[in-house]
Amino acid sequence: TADHVGVFKIGLELLFAGGLDLASELTAAGRRVFLDVKLLDIDNTVAGAIRTIAETGVEFVTLHAYPNTMAAAIAARGEAPLTLLGVTVLTSMDDADVRAAGYAGTAADLVERRARAAHALGLDGLVCSAREVARVRALVGPDMVLVTPGIRPAGADVGDQKRVVTPAQAIRDGASLLVVGRPITAAEDRAGAARRILDEIASAL
Repeated sequence: TADHVGVFKIGLELLFAGGLDLASELTAAGRRVFLDVKLLDIDNTVAGAIRTIAETGVEFVTLHAYPNTMAAAIAARGEAPLTLLGVTVLTSMDDADVRAAGYAGTAADLVERRARAAHALGLDGLVCSAREVARVRALVGPDMVLVTPGIRPAGADVGDQKRVVTPAQAIRDGASLLVVGRPITAAEDRAGAARRILDEIASAL
């Protein structure tokens, strides 16, 4: 897929199967890498993790969009060329899941609150469902990087994702980067699957 994918995402499953070594190989080859680790811990631990991650050469890293976590990451990152992305609400969660987790309101309400907090702190970007990306883009303006997981090409199986959108719609609504996992990794022809997604994106552009 190297000719068709702009950024390679390394998540938790791959991380524990040699993902950091792969990240080093990819960055050494000039590839852009997105380290999806969703950091959440005490401030000192988050800061230490960010300083270590910044030395790896990856371009993006995710952390949960809690104010203390975001502030600690921003301070620790300093001038390093590492883009910090705050995860608002996981795309596998719907309104019932948000309430079960103890939050008032809907998933969209929580996304909006976290987007406002991230913007106020000066975080680089956010991870949010493409269903909320148009509203988030209106809230934070044109400069923040908005990353949308839960992307499913037209007609694809949604799997365990509950708030999904097609690639074309996500781009039209203001997404900067699209996270597409299983529609590519589970395909027999992965390069072909990636090309078809690019065609959908092109139709929106």
